[in-house]
Amino acid sequence: MNIPLSSPYMGEEEIKAVTDVLKTPNLSMGPKIDEFEKKFSDYIGTKYAVGVNSGTSGLHILIRALGIKDNDEVITTPFSFIASSNCMLYERAKPVFVDVDKKTLNIDPCLINEAITKKTKAILPVHAFGQPCDMKPIMEIAEEYNLKVIEDSCEAIGSEYLGKKAGTFGDAAVFAFYPNKQITTGEGGMIVTNDEKIYKLARSLRNQGRSEDMGWLDHKILGYNYRMDEMSAALGIVQLKKIEKIIEMRNNVAQEYNKRLKDVAGVEIPYVDEKTTKMSWFVYVIHINKKKTQEENREFRNKLITDLSDRGISSKPYFTPIHLQPFYREMGFKEGDFPVTEWAGDTGLALPFYTGMKSVEIEYVCNNLKDLINI
Repeated sequence: MNIPLSSPYMGEEEIKAVTDVLKTPNLSMGPKIDEFEKKFSDYIGTKYAVGVNSGTSGLHILIRALGIKDNDEVITTPFSFIASSNCMLYERAKPVFVDVDKKTLNIDPCLINEAITKKTKAILPVHAFGQPCDMKPIMEIAEEYNLKVIEDSCEAIGSEYLGKKAGTFGDAAVFAFYPNKQITTGEGGMIVTNDEKIYKLARSLRNQGRSEDMGWLDHKILGYNYRMDEMSAALGIVQLKKIEKIIEMRNNVAQEYNKRLKDVAGVEIPYVDEKTTKMSWFVYVIHINKKKTQEENREFRNKLITDLSDRGISSKPYFTPIHLQPFYREMGFKEGDFPVTEWAGDTGLALPFYTGMKSVEIEYVCNNLKDLINI
């Protein structure tokens, strides 16, 4: 078998939706983006949604929209895709990292207070791998210190924390639709908010700084070309219709993995917190604890990746800590700064995981993993 790490869930309906757009004169800023935004906000439960060309663009827009600028500080997690902290650097603000909880791998609310300074303007929690952060204490801290909250919900569409959807707690949130996400538009993202001011500013910023009542060549503020095209929006409309089915199918894949791997020595399966009342699985990441030291486990994990590849199975580390990326090291970050994040980065192994994954494929992955881990 050749089993990819991820694969989008597509059918004839998606193909038709895109080709129908191609038969019209509206390939950008047409009716499909408006429709997708309305249906997405209805699904998430917010007043407004703004389609953009990536989750990264959405995060950048929100940093701008919330007035975060030179030397301001934003508290976030180093265990994430790099965009969640790069978005601050774009505006010359400073990401202030705090470590993650070892079980959920989300930002540890107990560590946030000690990271707050007079320069702190916001908290940016990341719902890693589809599991919502512990938002109640985070929002209490934000209220106490008058801080804004931007939820990075790029991996968590449909997930719920204490019965409420991820992306509906903070001042605004961002979702993403890269091909490995639960639903995809190829490239693309969505900002959601209940704040009309943020909504209007986000719409302007994504479209070169134009206001709604301005002509095509008139620009009120410095903006960007962060627009989502009509083909992507059409694809998103169809994918969103299937979201609950997709979440259920991905949950079934995760549960089959759990069943096959829960008793394998040297493997820690993913933890789902009791406050996560609905899990929308983004990836399936195990942790390797076969050896005595973290360094030995990292080396063993890396060898597993090579050996699995030789058997036609794609896998990869997930995530490499942000603070240990080369240009973040230049800011003064180093090994030992965030030990839980570094443990997760050294031992995490993402296995093949996608909506249409078959039982026979899961069995093949698990049998080969068991074989290799016991060598």
